[in-house]
Amino acid sequence: MKILKRILLLLVAAFILVVIINYPKLNIIAGYSAKNIASSVYLANRTLAFTDSTDNNFGLVKLADDWLSEKDESAKAAVFGLLTREAVYRDGVGAVLTTKGFDRDKPHLKPTRSTRNTSDVYPYGNAEQKDSVFSNVNYDQLSKTINSIFNEENKTRAAVIIYKDQIIAEKYAEGFDKNSKILGWSMTKSIMSTVYGIMEHQGKIDVRDKAPIAAWQNDERSKITIHNLLQMNSGLAWDENYDGISDVTTMLFLQNDMTQAQKNKSLAGEINNSWNYSSGTSNLLSGILRQKLGSHQEYLDYWYREFIDKIGMNSMIIETDVAGNYVGSSYAWATPRDWGKFGLLYLHKGNWNGEQLFAPEWTDYVATPTPTSDGTYGAQFWLNAEGKYKDLPKNMFYADGFQGQFVFIFPDQDLVVVRMGLSKIDINTFLKGVLESID
Repeated sequence: MKILKRILLLLVAAFILVVIINYPKLNIIAGYSAKNIASSVYLANRTLAFTDSTDNNFGLVKLADDWLSEKDESAKAAVFGLLTREAVYRDGVGAVLTTKGFDRDKPHLKPTRSTRNTSDVYPYGNAEQKDSVFSNVNYDQLSKTINSIFNEENKTRAAVIIYKDQIIAEKYAEGFDKNSKILGWSMTKSIMSTVYGIMEHQGKIDVRDKAPIAAWQNDERSKITIHNLLQMNSGLAWDENYDGISDVTTMLFLQNDMTQAQKNKSLAGEINNSWNYSSGTSNLLSGILRQKLGSHQEYLDYWYREFIDKIGMNSMIIETDVAGNYVGSSYAWATPRDWGKFGLLYLHKGNWNGEQLFAPEWTDYVATPTPTSDGTYGAQFWLNAEGKYKDLPKNMFYADGFQGQFVFIFPDQDLVVVRMGLSKIDINTFLKGVLESID
């Protein structure tokens, strides 16, 4: 009997030790689950059961138990009942994780939105295109290529192929269609970068200027330019590790003001010679935009007025943090067709139906390789400049998000490819098949 008691005590002690060691990680797990549930249900109009069984059914996140409060449009998640996190949905700015002192009754600012003439044919509106058949497109081969990524392994939710402004192929997984909002994750970085291009075109900013961060002015960080930040080549320390407690998980799931996380880091490398992927940098850039635009309301409005709504991406919602900053690293939602409009804006070098939103040179700028990135990264866009994907054009560039969200832009082929899903795919094989379908 004594031996049994000792064994039980040892097991209890071991359990307590495991909990103590992993308790901080439970905060991240529950935070991720609650935030994703709140956004998926109240922003994207999915169900709790669907989101739990698909989006949240991976890794340690699947350990969380989730539930909703329809009364105040919130979601909660807990891991083993040990720690509970809550996310609240706010109209116009999406869901946010609550922290100590959060006042859900405090009014929040939201962007002023406008809708262009949606009766125009896509892409300049949302009306269905007239049937166009290109003699140089092998539609059977294209269909087979798209079907190859719709399976249990790849978990593709949407694929849209746009050639010469025409949707030549489109497919959705069960439960999704052309009106389904899908989270772009880090494709949001490319959205945020585009706002810089528009502001530069309007003479409101010069990306070659030094970053306007007061805390940096008395040390070596004062030499960091906005350009360095856009290229993620500032030399600032940052840990982009999603497997545990790190700079990025602390920022996304524990901090009220995400623009501060990178700002407080010291130099760990040489400025303009130390490429390091950093979501903190993207949110710092979002904060600089807020600073440059003057008022909080103008900051919220500008992204939509001068860009998103102007090109008819009316489904898009960019979520903010508790402090009201757009989470420029991660939280833009839109339909696959609207993500396609974003790609077309770059395919046409900033010209949208006759209006120049950003200078044509901005397209070249974002697709210029960052020093020390091995030709894989530009200004918040990914590149193929060194032929990482051996069967694809080297001037292809693209927005890329967690779990395989992609907007690929092919300048020479007059082609945009959108793929959304829950897992990575063989990019080279898939896109090679698409290209080979077009003679």
